[in-house]
Amino acid sequence: MSHDLILAQKTAWSLARTLMVPVILFQVDNEFGVMPADELDDADVEILFEYDPYSGGRSVH
Repeated sequence: MSHDLILAQKTAWSLARTLMVPVILFQVDNEFGVMPADELDDADVEILFEYDPYSGGRSVH
């Protein structure tokens, strides 16, 4: 988890390109986290962005 949104965004995009799967950038309280999209099972998190290695990033809001 990170408190820096810019660092979290860079990490998310890098992870998506490395794993070649969509990843989700989410926020819990005041921290940001990144995980593969298929592992986000109804968690109580606020999803901010989705990063797809084939089509780029997009805001979920």
